[in-house]
Amino acid sequence: MASSSPDPIRFGTVGSPQTTPVSGTTAAIEHIRLLGLQHLEIAWVRSVRVTDQSCDDIAAAAALHNVTLSIHAPYYINLNSQTAELMEKSDERLLAAARKGWRAGARDIVFHPGSYHNQPPEIVYERMKEKLLEIRAILDAEGVDVILRPETMGKPAMIGTLGEVLQLSRDVPGVLPCIDFAHLHAREGKVNSYEEFADVFRQVEVALGRRGLETLHAHMSGIEYGPRGERCHLPLNECDLKYRELLQAMIDFDVRGTVAVEAPLPFHVADALTLQATYRRLRDNLSGDDSAGEPEDAPAMSGEEA
Repeated sequence: MASSSPDPIRFGTVGSPQTTPVSGTTAAIEHIRLLGLQHLEIAWVRSVRVTDQSCDDIAAAAALHNVTLSIHAPYYINLNSQTAELMEKSDERLLAAARKGWRAGARDIVFHPGSYHNQPPEIVYERMKEKLLEIRAILDAEGVDVILRPETMGKPAMIGTLGEVLQLSRDVPGVLPCIDFAHLHAREGKVNSYEEFADVFRQVEVALGRRGLETLHAHMSGIEYGPRGERCHLPLNECDLKYRELLQAMIDFDVRGTVAVEAPLPFHVADALTLQATYRRLRDNLSGDDSAGEPEDAPAMSGEEA
């Protein structure tokens, strides 16, 4: 039987589960809960085209089913856009995701910071910081109480080292990281052992204190990578991610928050259930309870067995 104690980490998917019987985010929220998962990251990755009424319906469904929400903002955001026109469009995409996400009941707004465009990282960082301070001021004036979460990125050409997103979180109020462990691994082919995962959490705690570990938002999946970093996401059974070691490090550092799984369809539900079951088993073994693990009514899992 599954552990009866509350989960310090809530697991879910990025995007609606492919097994949702009807379309729509409210149906996806209900289905996430029926699957035994607890979080949904709404993937507004192409554009933000949602009415206020739809946002209100999403917020009501999330409250009814006790599902927490995050938003993945459009891919086309770039805090280092090279023209005023492109920068304005980038700003509006992030602002729209934050405004609509807040109305829909989401607190965390995940976004890709952008590209260096062959410019020195330290110069790009300053520009990115000033841009986030500007956007943050607009949202604060409107009462949009969300956390902006720049994501760690999987290609060296992209803004988003762990150090950069942690420093942004120190320099800009209302900003915290989205730590994508697949991207961290793909960027340099490292960060795939217990000690390396533990070092990530040490860096988070040094930069942000316990708050950083107690409000973590992370992405997990397998990933294919090469000399230029990330190529594509993979299911757990086709990758080298040492996810047990990662989950054990989370337990040892008493990490709390949410994990959204970005495995490709049709594997993301199965991989989310695998990660949740493995996390519960490791956590309950630590407390001396060997009975916990995969929920009895969970769908059959593809990928590596927990």
